[in-house]
Amino acid sequence: MLVFPPAGGFIGPVKRSVTIAGHATSISLEPIFWQTLEAAAALRALPLNALIAQIDALRIVAEDPPNLASALRSWILADFLSSNSDNHSQQDLTMRVTRNSHSP
Repeated sequence: MLVFPPAGGFIGPVKRSVTIAGHATSISLEPIFWQTLEAAAALRALPLNALIAQIDALRIVAEDPPNLASALRSWILADFLSSNSDNHSQQDLTMRVTRNSHSP
């Protein structure tokens, strides 16, 4: 099976400023992740900052919290997998993604 680049090509991270708990912070994410976060926020009828703040709150109580950008990317993938799990569990999809990522 052939692999193709994303529709817009490979684009590096874009830094944006967001406000979390009244504090401005900068986050660098690739445009596709920003677009996905914006869509997830709209789907939940939340401002983007509010969704990021919720994800950040979950991140900081983790046993070994990753940086915010990593937490956002992880959340986006987990959200995508859970919303596309039709007849499969998230664990099954994760296993398939992991298996496919190690294929030659």
